[in-house]
Amino acid sequence: MIISNPELEILLPVHNEGESIERVMREIHTVISPKIAMQFIVCEDGSTDNTKAVLTQLDQELPMKLLIAAERKGYSQAVRDGMQVMSAPYLLCLDSDGQCDLKDFWQFWDNREQYDVVLGNRVHRADFAWRRICSRTFYHVYQLFYHVPVTDPSCPYMLAKQAVIRRLLPELGAMQQGFWWEFVARTHRRGFSIKELPVQHRDRFAGNTQVYKLRKLPGIGYRHFMALFKIWHQTRAGS
Repeated sequence: MIISNPELEILLPVHNEGESIERVMREIHTVISPKIAMQFIVCEDGSTDNTKAVLTQLDQELPMKLLIAAERKGYSQAVRDGMQVMSAPYLLCLDSDGQCDLKDFWQFWDNREQYDVVLGNRVHRADFAWRRICSRTFYHVYQLFYHVPVTDPSCPYMLAKQAVIRRLLPELGAMQQGFWWEFVARTHRRGFSIKELPVQHRDRFAGNTQVYKLRKLPGIGYRHFMALFKIWHQTRAGS
């Protein structure tokens, strides 16, 4: 069900969240829709559980653009696909696991005109310690390249103006994993204004957060490093 002229669109990449996606979407809709004309952009990413069926039913009840994929394409591509179809003046991006507290949204909305992009900073990150350690280690390498004035560039809680998304979208794709690291780096390098705000980070509504196996980390780290250099070179050259 698509509505005309929404003021805000909310992008949710979804993979195997059949147990919780209805609860997540209804919470978002209950909190935001009474005050803002909104609709979802739901990018289903080749789920193998009942996610597709749940979303198809919700599409009859909630305002949304529903993109269903036959096969898995990955988080980053799912987000980019959703950005391609946005039409509202503002886009809010959230993960679909319910970890982002909707009570924090209104401080984002209050800053929407003063800043091009508003990012969350997870005050008490509700993830495994190993995941937090890896993220913090990569953050220090990341800052050697970009000196971005934020403390949590991988946070999936983001509000941006349509013009920013349109400008950055053709450039995105260097990092197949770590979408928000790239998005924040390109945002900063292109001179857009950024505001970072503290947000609460909750446990998932259901299921488990993906944690990469130890043997895969060297390869992931190498690809991340090469992507950082590629992004730095592209934005340095002004291409």
